[in-house]
Amino acid sequence: MASEEASLRALESLMTEFFHSCTTNERKREIEELLNNFAQQTGAWRHCLFFLSNTRNEYVMMYSLTVFENLVNKMWLGVASQDKMEIRSCLPKLLLAQHKAMPYFIRNKLCKVIVDIGRQDWPMFYHDFFTNTLQLIQSPALASLGLVLLKTTSEELACPREDLSVARKDELRKLLLEQVPTVLGLLTGILETYWNKHRVIASTPPPSPTSGESVELLGSLFQGSQSSKLLSQPVVELDNENQQLCCLVLECLAHLFSWIPLSTSITPTLLASIFHFARFGCDLQTKAKTGPFISSNGQPNPGTEAPMSNGGGRNMQQGGEGIKVDRARLGVLAMTCVNELVSKNCVPLDFEEYLLRMFQQTFFLLQKLTRENNAHTVKSRLQELDESYLEKFTDFLRLFVSVHLRRIESSPQFPIVEFLALLFKYTFNQPTHEGYFACLDIWTVFLDFLTTKIKSRLADRESVLNRYKDALVLLLREVLNRIQFRYNQAQLEELDDETLDDDQQTEWQRYLRQSLEVVAKVMELLPSHAFSTLFPVLQGNLDVYLGLQQFITTTGTSRRLNITAENDCRRLHCSLRDLSSLLQAVGRLAEYFIGDVFAARFNDALAVVERLVEVTCYGSQSSLYDLETAVPSVLKPDLIDVHAQALAALQAYSHWLAQFYSEVHRQNQSRFINLITSAVDVSSPLITAKVPEKLLLSACHLLVSMASTVRPVFLVTLPAVQNVFNLITENHTHRLPQEAHLLVCRALSNMLLLPWPNLPESEQQWQTRSSSHGSLVVALTRDYCTLRGTTSLPPRSPQLDNMKTVLQQTLPVLRDVVDSISGESTKSRQICYQSLQESVQVSLGLFPVFIQQPDVTDEMLSFFLTLFQALRVQMGVPFTGQIIHTFLSMFTREQLAASILQEGSAGCRVVQKFLKILQVVVQEPGQAFKPFLPSILSLCMEQVYPIVAERSSPDVKAEMFELLYQVLHQNWRYFFKTSVLASVQRGAAEDTMENEAQFTAAMQAFGQSFLQPDIHIFKQNLCYLESLNSKHKLYHRKLFRTSMLFHFINVLLQVLLHKSHDLLQEEITLAVYNMASVDFDAFYSAFMPEFLNGCQGVDANQRGVLARNFKLERDLPSFTQSVHRLVNDLRYYRLCNSSLPTGTIKL
Repeated sequence: MASEEASLRALESLMTEFFHSCTTNERKREIEELLNNFAQQTGAWRHCLFFLSNTRNEYVMMYSLTVFENLVNKMWLGVASQDKMEIRSCLPKLLLAQHKAMPYFIRNKLCKVIVDIGRQDWPMFYHDFFTNTLQLIQSPALASLGLVLLKTTSEELACPREDLSVARKDELRKLLLEQVPTVLGLLTGILETYWNKHRVIASTPPPSPTSGESVELLGSLFQGSQSSKLLSQPVVELDNENQQLCCLVLECLAHLFSWIPLSTSITPTLLASIFHFARFGCDLQTKAKTGPFISSNGQPNPGTEAPMSNGGGRNMQQGGEGIKVDRARLGVLAMTCVNELVSKNCVPLDFEEYLLRMFQQTFFLLQKLTRENNAHTVKSRLQELDESYLEKFTDFLRLFVSVHLRRIESSPQFPIVEFLALLFKYTFNQPTHEGYFACLDIWTVFLDFLTTKIKSRLADRESVLNRYKDALVLLLREVLNRIQFRYNQAQLEELDDETLDDDQQTEWQRYLRQSLEVVAKVMELLPSHAFSTLFPVLQGNLDVYLGLQQFITTTGTSRRLNITAENDCRRLHCSLRDLSSLLQAVGRLAEYFIGDVFAARFNDALAVVERLVEVTCYGSQSSLYDLETAVPSVLKPDLIDVHAQALAALQAYSHWLAQFYSEVHRQNQSRFINLITSAVDVSSPLITAKVPEKLLLSACHLLVSMASTVRPVFLVTLPAVQNVFNLITENHTHRLPQEAHLLVCRALSNMLLLPWPNLPESEQQWQTRSSSHGSLVVALTRDYCTLRGTTSLPPRSPQLDNMKTVLQQTLPVLRDVVDSISGESTKSRQICYQSLQESVQVSLGLFPVFIQQPDVTDEMLSFFLTLFQALRVQMGVPFTGQIIHTFLSMFTREQLAASILQEGSAGCRVVQKFLKILQVVVQEPGQAFKPFLPSILSLCMEQVYPIVAERSSPDVKAEMFELLYQVLHQNWRYFFKTSVLASVQRGAAEDTMENEAQFTAAMQAFGQSFLQPDIHIFKQNLCYLESLNSKHKLYHRKLFRTSMLFHFINVLLQVLLHKSHDLLQEEITLAVYNMASVDFDAFYSAFMPEFLNGCQGVDANQRGVLARNFKLERDLPSFTQSVHRLVNDLRYYRLCNSSLPTGTIKL
């Protein structure tokens, strides 16, 4: 005993030293090693038991429990049965004796160790493990301790980690499921007891001014159902100790519900009890001003003492605030239980009635949350509530609508329309933006559900729509109001419009986008109504905007907006912001005027487009973007934004204009010509470097849409277009910003290259257009073509910088011109290549000169990649061959190594693009490019692969393996010369193999990639192998089957064992199945015994068990189960067999 006392003092001293701020890292490592060695020795647990019983030092207690945890989870098989019995007896006694005095985290750790023993030994060797827990729960003084043990049991036994065999996991789950009815009965009893006990005290509440309203509302909603009567009783007052006990019960239920299936064990009484406690969240006294009082393990936050329900602990001195927090916590936990149940999609038939009852009870709560009275508006009421409770409630509504609405909607007992009215009030009274966004998502899911339902039931479309029409109309109007400063200024001004989120949008843009998506979905269901709601609102704001003309005063060269009063400026600002939002809304709805409904909605769309043309004309003619204003930092951006959004909205109707052009322009020719002419006339004056960039880009995009989507035959002849043409080809002093320049060049090129709709080939005027396009390209490449003949670069000088500038300005424009016609007719591409021929020759000549300038070669290869993708047929085989030959000769091993080793650099991007070009080449059908295959394979396997094999280089690797895959897939006969006759006669001789060495090297590269950590490359390459198998029977080929198949299966099983790529578990198992299915007999008789014999860390008996458990099944589900079982059990056996070091360490 004296030596154990000394050891304890020594351990306390070591622990205090270890955690002392002055202890060096070196000394900490020494102490850690000493402690680890002590923990590893046989019998260390006896000392730890003594330490636990005789210390108050928290560090020592935690260390001792960690020794027990390690013993139980990693060494339990090797512990003598007598010792196990002693441990099973001592630890629960220790818990019962000391749990009141222990800090909560030590108590939890001790509970977990006891549960871990149960996980190993119950019921065979620890038969009273679960009954002990149930007895604790039934003892009022120890109930909270029993609940902590129960929750830990649910966490550790229902979903155990991998340190158990699959058979044991299945056994534990089965044992727990047998106990579920008893456990749920006990938990129900506790909740009911406390509710009933306190309900008696609170059963005669004072008369409430809203109680009559409550009964009336409930009567209309559920016809006075039993649940409504129960729920309309007053909320009880629980004391602090009982609240905590109920919190623990609800935490247990929440975890149990996460894994038990829905069944009649979840009784109506239990559901009613949970909903009683869910009402605590609706209580206005529950708003939490501090963090949750109880942690997810059912304990107070660190730094507080845990009040024990048996009264033996040190109770916190807390006032009403702590009780409020706890009441809110009860509501949150109850809703967590409800959400766990509602999240289950698989609902047995006998549970559907319970589900309906649950929804009725939850909607009583929703009604309670959204009820107004004299003291509170709905919004102020929601603001008073705990945020976590509101989040949980919104989660419930989302789960209900997305998972169960289809089940419940047609039930006569469920008032769907009334529910939508409550959801409407709940949505538009949310106290936070995030809460409002979450509710808009629910409406989006509902609108999708309704749209799908209507599409599947076109016959009664009208009756379905009529049922919901009022709700949709209200929703549309309110969402539109919410995006307008006129109705919602205070909230909208809180939104951040500067900081970009991960989706590259500001908070304001996200708000507007989500709102407009709802508007668009309502438009799809109620087009005419949505339009008649939106258009008058737009008109009202347009009148303000168009009326600004009268306030513009001109003095000399300056023009000024003569609105100066602060109030007028603020109103104008709000009106302009609203106009901008409404223009975006009108643009978003453009898709609902085209296609089959074009004729029916023609007049509405025409009215919109004419109005948009009028607005853009007004903006351009008045040059509102150029005005001086009283508040330039606010009003000037507003005026620019309205003008830009009007152009963008007009652009959104380009598909409608295209349909107008092809279907009815002959009847309305003058009207159509006027619209197009006006649209071009308004954008043309804005295409100048003097205009703000936002407005300039909107004008350019509009011009591109006119040229590419509408394609009117007269477009190129318009004076405004001629002006733009002259600006681009002649004016080099006031060059547009690069993006705008690119867009304008695309528009001009497309006007000349894209076929005109509604006209036969003979009337396309290709010759004239070809000549004009040639002139355009000559003008655009004038400076670039002067670089022809450059053989060497000048040293660092302005001349070199000028050359680079010319290259980097010209090539993106040419690339964009080619890219924009890549999917067009042969004639368009022929003319394009004809115009670009000289530039292509110049580029090829310059490539070797700039090979050491990666930023320039990056731009050049981007251009060549686009050329190969779009115009390889037009370039012809000889010239394409010349380009490839030039590239292959320039990319020496040294050049490649220098580029690849600088990951993320321009050089690295150059190699990626080069490999992409080769991918395009090897995919070309026919024999033209087959002579390059040996060089391409050689480049891949002998030059690129050795550099990237042992490095991460993810970008280059991904492109290299895609190139290898394309070589194999598109050129299979380069390796396998299968005759047609042989493929018909299945019993014929095996296929003839050619270029075997290169094929083997490629397969080895794929195999090697599965041994590396990069999960993206792993997934990509696994997909490639599977694709080659499905298209070319790769796994069945003799060479693969005899010398590679088992190696690949072995590698993939090892990956599963090491859990290094666990996210791809399904894909890996499927690949193993596909490989094994080539010859199941060989897999079971040859591979499996060999694989198991090669497995380290298991004995012969365990190998026999693993072999027997791997069933000789040939279907995918059974095979998958066997693979998962093999992997799990092999890891488990290795864990059990890990050897224990011997020797005794004294502290």
